[in-house]
Amino acid sequence: MLARTNARRLPTLVVRSLSTETATSSGPQPPPPPPPSSKHSTSKPLARTHLNPAPRPSTSHRHQVLATLPPSFGRNQFLPVADSTRALLESIVARFEAPIRYAFAYGSGVFEQDGYGSSSPTSSDGPMLDFMFAVSYPAHWHSINMHQFPGHYPLGVRMVGSSFVAKVEEIPPGVWFNSMVNMNGVTIKYGVTTVDNLCSDLLNWKSLYLSGRMHKPIRIIKDDARVRLTQQVNLTSAVRTALLTLPDEFSERELFERIAGFSYGGDVRMLLPAENRGKVGNIVRKQAPQFKELYHRLVVALPGVHWPEHSATIQQDTSPQARAAHLRKLPSNLLQHVTTHYSSQSSIPPKEADESVYWAKLAGDASLPSVIERELHNIVRAPSAIQTLKGLVSAGPIKSARYASQKVAKWWRGWSSSSTSSSTDSKP
Repeated sequence: MLARTNARRLPTLVVRSLSTETATSSGPQPPPPPPPSSKHSTSKPLARTHLNPAPRPSTSHRHQVLATLPPSFGRNQFLPVADSTRALLESIVARFEAPIRYAFAYGSGVFEQDGYGSSSPTSSDGPMLDFMFAVSYPAHWHSINMHQFPGHYPLGVRMVGSSFVAKVEEIPPGVWFNSMVNMNGVTIKYGVTTVDNLCSDLLNWKSLYLSGRMHKPIRIIKDDARVRLTQQVNLTSAVRTALLTLPDEFSERELFERIAGFSYGGDVRMLLPAENRGKVGNIVRKQAPQFKELYHRLVVALPGVHWPEHSATIQQDTSPQARAAHLRKLPSNLLQHVTTHYSSQSSIPPKEADESVYWAKLAGDASLPSVIERELHNIVRAPSAIQTLKGLVSAGPIKSARYASQKVAKWWRGWSSSSTSSSTDSKP
């Protein structure tokens, strides 16, 4: 009777995608607004030619759904920038029709650095804006993007198509760059990677190519819950690694420079006349407030570390037991490199005999800081060399030559100014 008249009600499961979820900013500036609607405008499509191919047909894909993170989680990652900069960054990302799950801007065009005549990317001598986009399906993404912006890709690359781009992108460290692109009145460079590749590097430091960039201040434009979670792990790993290489008392500037230098040590570009040798110092001198926002809460949450809010001095427990707690939680790739180094030393007892003694012995070794530094260099070296060679393909010969000449010119100006400063300081 009532069984027929009262229809059974099934609970409705409402699944909300977190691919563009916005978190509350810790600064006075509101958090990044939600991205624009994915519905494309009805503007006239570009003519389809052999060198301007039509994008692949859109395919519906279901992404893995993560639980909603608390709004305050990872609030240290949302660093404020000037309103004009924020508007410029968001307007550039909004122009891309291909779906972007996570996007951030970084470098001297976003946060001020020493060594630039102007920090505004809109000025004639200003820096280039750098972006990184994390996507789900790179071949599909490049197909859409190649149709919308064919000029972003070299002629030869457009001829072979988006599948070739995706294959080259897969080569470690898993990034494709389109460089020296003019958009919204500024020059930009944007890298494309997958969300899986980005999160893997953030967790494991398999190349430090992406995770190392995200050790430094970035401006998040499109947020993703999975990336926000793994980025918090990445930042904590950077703190633990730095603490293992620092004494019992040090300054916050030493901490920031140590962390900022992880991805530059071993980078082949630092061996060429194309990168300023004082780049780490240039970054930290101007971005100390952003570094403190990123790392202060993470540092004070670790046991045995003392860093008062209004103090520039940090103290830590450097006993073997305290260092062992940090050592055991290093990213898996770095930890494997370190333990492999010690595996041939007879003074280190086997891990199987007594695990606690093993870790304490490693953590108490006086050469551990230099071992960690050397292994970080080993992790960075090969991926940085491969990505440099990939740039010849992604940029093409003409753009590569222009980009290299600009980098060398910038390096020369930095070297000349530092030499002049040093000679002036040495005069009585």
